[in-house]
Formats: sequence, structure tokens, C-alpha cells
Amino acid sequence: MFFIEFAIVLVCILIGARIGGIGLGVMGGLGLTILSFCFGLKPAGLPIDVMFMIMAVVSAAAAMQAAGGLDYMIKIATAILRKNPKHITFIAPAVTWIFTVFAGTGHVAYSVLPVIAEVSRHNGIRPERPLSMAVIASQFAIVASPIAAAVVAVVAYLEPQGITLGDVLIVTIPSTILGLALACVFVNKMGKELRDDPNYQRLLEDPDYVKANHANANPDEIQITKTAKLSVGLFLLGALLVVVLGAIPSLRPVFDGKPMGMAHTIEIVMLSIGALIILTCKPNGNAITQGSVFHAGMRAVIAIFGIAWLGDTLMQAHITEVKESVKMLVETAPWAFAFALFLLSVLVNSQGATVATLFPLGVALGIPAPILIGVFVAVNGYFFIPNYGPIIASIDFDTTGTTRIGKYIFNHSFMLPGLLSMAFSLAFGLLFANLFL
Repeated sequence: MFFIEFAIVLVCILIGARIGGIGLGVMGGLGLTILSFCFGLKPAGLPIDVMFMIMAVVSAAAAMQAAGGLDYMIKIATAILRKNPKHITFIAPAVTWIFTVFAGTGHVAYSVLPVIAEVSRHNGIRPERPLSMAVIASQFAIVASPIAAAVVAVVAYLEPQGITLGDVLIVTIPSTILGLALACVFVNKMGKELRDDPNYQRLLEDPDYVKANHANANPDEIQITKTAKLSVGLFLLGALLVVVLGAIPSLRPVFDGKPMGMAHTIEIVMLSIGALIILTCKPNGNAITQGSVFHAGMRAVIAIFGIAWLGDTLMQAHITEVKESVKMLVETAPWAFAFALFLLSVLVNSQGATVATLFPLGVALGIPAPILIGVFVAVNGYFFIPNYGPIIASIDFDTTGTTRIGKYIFNHSFMLPGLLSMAFSLAFGLLFANLFL
């Protein structure tokens, strides 16, 4: 029954991707109808925080775009990229990796995805390359973040063996940096150049598309105002605040003995930044909701509303069977621990849940701590099935259509970057674990 229901989810993703626009969202709703009314699955909790985080970030980014801030960033980036246009595929994942390491959550990537997409397009660079690597880097950085729940859990499980936080990070930080950097070398050549992409060239023949997305096709002609610069400063301040508040929980207000969660922190900070941009830069109110960033963001919210809800419903209904099956695999073949971590993370979409389920089993089976730490990065299998929030958001932010879900679902834009990053990071992780532990 699980495989029949899983097939329904995949078909909904495939059809939704073919429809485009809000297709993913509404097809997720149709899939939920089938799973709930026909198969009797209880709908899981809505992905509210993910949706609200995107809405908050999009509100600030759209206000910045209306104030001319995005044009200003594009003009600056153009000057840099003209010297070496290959840099953005390396710079974008470096930024999201750093943000995630300090914030402890990959969702901070939302704040830079629309900027990456627009800067790439305006400079004639295929957005699929930097966007895909930026999303993958935001996932992989979790295992290198000292404040991430998954890292804290690993330390707790391995502490009886004398493993400290430093022992984990001395392996995960260099292994993910080198693994992602090496993957970027290959991804930087992925797909056709934007000027040679037939799908994008067809879009350019549509006057409505050109009007909506190429009002300032030549960055040299962009006129920069003081309010544009101010809007960029405020937006970057918001991104920095999110990182700092994530890295230093004591700066957040405390409720019921615990610091305010990062989801609410991101939402409050970015909504406030949007308000400050509107109050100080006074952009046209209609321009905010008519810009490409706002439209792309709202499409992403609807897509996540349907598809993520659909996927969560399937997994919550079968979580016990899934965990037991993966445990049996590890008990039968301990060497398959890395594969088990990857498989479970694909299904449950949570590094923390994957660690909590399998690391105690790995310890009980006697798998050496250096091996467990070396393969820790395998908990980042989110990219395999394209229903993770940042993946859907980046697809919608890319107005060129190069970042997409393929004809066969699994041949999507994030598969090759994800598999390359995983293979290289695992190799480096096991190497460093052997050298340092």
C-alpha cells in the first residue's frame, strides 16, 4: 500500500511540474484528496512555518525590489562578474553555507535565493547552477553548525565514547567545504549556457515575459537612487540579524524557559525589515506586489502548501514501518549505515529525526565513532525527492525556467549537485575522521 501511495505522490509532483505556476500546489491538494478520501490517511500538520518564513522574506525582498535595491545589487554584481562570470556558482553556496552554519537552520537560504536568481539572469548566467548549489549547501551546512539540533544530538549519543563537539566539527566543517567546492567545479558546467537554452529563448519571444522580467535588461542603464542603497542595507541587515540571532540564542526573547524559535525569529525580523524599507524608502505599494520577486515567492508558498503537505501526510502515516525497515537494513549490514542515513533522511525530511532514529542503533551495533562521524553528512538526502521548501522556492524564483523538475521527476536540477556533493563530502568525511579521530 505504501508504494501505491508513494506513486500517487510522485505522479502529482510530475503533473504539477508540467503545469507550472501554482500547478505543484494544486496537484498536491488533489493528491491529498486521493490519500485522505480513498486511502484513509490522516492529513499531516500544515507546513505553516515554512510558508510563513517564505512570505516574510518575500515581503522584505519585494519591498527592496520596488525601492530599486535589487537593481542596485545587480549592478554591483555585474561589475564583479564581468571580471570572472564563473564566480557566482561558487559564491552563492558559500553564502548559504555560512548563513546556515551560524543560524543553525537551512531555511535562512530563503533570504538570498531571489537575489541569486535575479543576479544570475541579468548577467546571462544559467541560474540553475548557483541556485541548485546554494540550496544543497544550505542543507549540508547543518552537519557543520555547532548549534544545529542534529549536531547536538550526535554529540550526545557519542559523548560516552569521549567524542566532543570539536571532534565532530573538525570532520564535518572541512569535509562539507571541500565536498561542496569540488561539486561546484562540475555544476559550473551543468546545462546549456543561458544564451543557448532553447526554452529560455522561447520565453524571450513573449512580450509579456520580457516586460515583466527585463525592464532593465542592461545593468549599465540602471539609475541608482539613495533609497535603493538604503533598501539593500536594510535587507542585508535583516539577513545578518537572522544569522546572529541564530548563533546566539541568548539574544532572543525567552518564553517558557526557552529562547524564541528560529522560525518565528526569521518571520518577525524579515517582516520588520520589510516595514522599515517601506517606511524609509517609500516604494510604490503596487510595485511591491507586481514585481517578479513577489510573484515567484507566492507561487513557492502555494507549491509548498500542497506538495510538502502531501509528502508529510504520506510519511506520517507510515513513519513506524519506514523506521523499522531502515533499522533492519542496518542490523543486517552495518556497512550500509551511510546508505540508511541517506534513505531515512529522504523519507522523513529531517536531519534531527534521522539522527535520533539511527545513531543509537549505530552505537548499539558497535560501529566505531569515527565512522559514524565520517558518514554523518549522509543525513542530507532532502534533495532526492523535490518536495523540500528551499528547492521548490528556488524553482519558482528562477524565472528563466532552467531550475526545474524533470520529465521523470528524479532528473531534477538538484539531483546531480546533490549526489556529487554527497559523494565528495562522504569521501572527505571518512578521510578526515580517519586522520583526526
